Amino acid sequence: MKHLAAYLLLGIGGNTSPSADDIKGVLSSVGIDADDERLDKLISELEGKDIQELIAEGSTKLASVPSGGGGGGGGAAAPTAGGGAAAAEEKPPEKEPEKEEESDEDMGFGLFD
Repeated sequence: MKHLAAYLLLGIGGNTSPSADDIKGVLSSVGIDADDERLDKLISELEGKDIQELIAEGSTKLASVPSGGGGGGGGAAAPTAGGGAAAAEEKPPEKEPEKEEESDEDMGFGLFD
């Protein structure tokens, strides 16, 4: 991923066909060592291809992938016409006072420390 990020940064900077040395330069400037095997694979897979076209193609593929969970829960039911007055008269339940945590008698040392 770091190799691809460096490749894309170089592309944004105007280098449309970054070499392995260019990518190593970007990575080394932030203290990251490049993995030559992965870097060579990335360069060979992207050689001769337009990165903008690849991004557009990937975006269309990604759009067809279902994403998201099962959806949120249903909303609360609306009150009936006569129920509004009764709801206004009800008092909300009183909150119980929160219990204070007991102090640690073991001076902060746990069983498995």
